[in-house]
Amino acid sequence: MSIQGQDPRGNYLNKEESFMYDREKSFPLEDTCNEARIEFTESGGLVNLVSRRGVIVKLSRSGAVIIMTSKFQLPRNFYLDIVSARIPMIGCLTQRVYPNDVVEARFLRLLSDKDLQRVFVYSTHRNHQGRTLDIYG
Repeated sequence: MSIQGQDPRGNYLNKEESFMYDREKSFPLEDTCNEARIEFTESGGLVNLVSRRGVIVKLSRSGAVIIMTSKFQLPRNFYLDIVSARIPMIGCLTQRVYPNDVVEARFLRLLSDKDLQRVFVYSTHRNHQGRTLDIYG
């Protein structure tokens, strides 16, 4: 153990894991417009589960761009619920937070093609108006 009480191997592993994660393939983002909810824990003496609403404006199998309606301190890890498509609890990592309340996030698991199509069916974006949901596939 080091003087600060942190394991030096933990810092190395975090850097290594981050490097490996950044090298993963990313899929192209496609325009969309879906309601989203972000859930994360906030600690300040007690641990609170906090939920914020937003809109997903771009989506791919590996990430999303979300517009938030208010400023708040977003942690590195959070859960994303795509409310309109009924897809709950997608684990996310915050990649960037822009000053105009735009959050760029990567998913901890890839979305399946079925889930991606469901999101686009329930999208209010004009590019996805003609899509239908395949209930047999």
